Amino acid sequence: MAPYEAFYGNKCWTPLLWDKVGEKRIVGPEFVEETCKAVDQIKNRVKTAQVRQKHYADKRCRDLEFTVGDKVFLKVSPVRGLKRFRKKGKLCPRYGGPYEILSRCGKVAYQLALPPAMSSVHNVFHVSLLKKYVRDPLHILVADPPDLTEDLTFEVVPIKLISRKIQQLRRHTIHYVKVVWKSQDVEEIT
Repeated sequence: MAPYEAFYGNKCWTPLLWDKVGEKRIVGPEFVEETCKAVDQIKNRVKTAQVRQKHYADKRCRDLEFTVGDKVFLKVSPVRGLKRFRKKGKLCPRYGGPYEILSRCGKVAYQLALPPAMSSVHNVFHVSLLKKYVRDPLHILVADPPDLTEDLTFEVVPIKLISRKIQQLRRHTIHYVKVVWKSQDVEEIT
């Protein structure tokens, strides 16, 4: 369906549809014929591009399935464009957990064992919000998970300032501060 047809609910009468008028002779039949050929060629190329894109998307796409008792990470903020930390949100953790799967609800939803601090959050999540936890000996679990709100975001609280630096530009002064944040490791000091 063409965008015009989808928006207005009827076909757009352009030179492409003039050949369907009937017995009336059109001044430029060559023009209509060339335009129809060009539109057919464009449609074929768009169809080819769609098939190619579908092929690549299907190659990357895989259905995730977990079993009861598996550990998974939960996506902390599923809302796209939400500013979680400073301006860009680059230094925020994307996933929280790991949490244990209690049961499977339907084909694409799982019930998780969430800590009591997250009792206000519904414990059934779509598979797209989960990521498989691969056990790593270097991975140390944080004793107190961050307090998540209902929209699965959390507030990062500074504990102490480590160092300070002032950089003088021509007209501006930029202050750099190293901060130790609550519930973060030494490697994550920013």
